[in-house]
Amino acid sequence: RNLNLHTLRGNIVIAMQDVFLFSDTIEGNIAYGNPDCTFEQVQAAAKIANADEFIREMPEGYDTIIGERGVGLSGGQKQRCACARAIINHPKLILADEPTGALDSHSSQMLLSTIQEMNEQMDATILMVTHDPFSASFCERILFLKDGKIFNEIFRGEKSRKDFFNEILDILTLLGGEVGNVR
Repeated sequence: RNLNLHTLRGNIVIAMQDVFLFSDTIEGNIAYGNPDCTFEQVQAAAKIANADEFIREMPEGYDTIIGERGVGLSGGQKQRCACARAIINHPKLILADEPTGALDSHSSQMLLSTIQEMNEQMDATILMVTHDPFSASFCERILFLKDGKIFNEIFRGEKSRKDFFNEILDILTLLGGEVGNVR
């Protein structure tokens, strides 16, 4: 309530399953929302987002025009550009809605690693909504919802990601319903 709209927008980034990119250069898409950033900042953000390598392989690198909605990029490349856009703004809160929903397994793992790095390196809080146990296993805390209410809550703590993943699967089994509900 005490923040003005400009400050609020500068501290929150929304990462959706369907990334919106403009018919502009890759550099312009990453810098969007931060017109004062330098090329070096764009490149640094792209490196953190695991995007720099594929960008350098594009016909004109960072000057490549990607087309409306990023038609010149794969789903994983779009997501990594969106992450770089988020990184360049140094948000304090990232809201992610099924960020890996449209990605293959390799791109999903890269994106989740990037999100994890954003959490660690930028001290950003990430609130992710997902139905994917693999994606959830990258989190530190998980709230399971059933019928609009919190059904269970778990913390990763010192568990390995594999052990945490198995714990998630156990809870999802319980969440699925009772034996009497199976038809």
